[in-house]
Amino acid sequence: MKSKTENALELFRGGMNCAQAVVLVFGEEHGIDRETAARISCGFGGGMGRLQETCGAVTGSFMVLGLSICGKVTSNRERKERTYSAIQKFSEKFNAMNGTMNCRLLMKADLRTEEGLKEIEEKNLTGVVCEKCISDAISIVEELI
Repeated sequence: MKSKTENALELFRGGMNCAQAVVLVFGEEHGIDRETAARISCGFGGGMGRLQETCGAVTGSFMVLGLSICGKVTSNRERKERTYSAIQKFSEKFNAMNGTMNCRLLMKADLRTEEGLKEIEEKNLTGVVCEKCISDAISIVEELI
């Protein structure tokens, strides 16, 4: 049986973005079917719509934390507080492992230019950077939930 990390990396290598890869491996156990999970998280890859802001593996993880925590609590106030707390813990751990949650700083290349895309391909940055971020994110989420 494959681990969540192995499944997520397989999904990523198969064409899902970083956010989708994370959300898909946790979605079904939290009541979200694969198609819905893929659609909800579709725009979050590349640092949210290729804006290279917050890493998609991170935003996908935030969605998973919300799914997990909100399913255990009925009060919306408590849902928010517990989710915000978990996101803050996630952020501390991810930043400690990677130095930042910012896609642009992680990749050190521009996803929106031909030059940047060429550099990403030549240096295998999706394999080196994105796959590490996905793996780290899943590890942290599993620890927190």
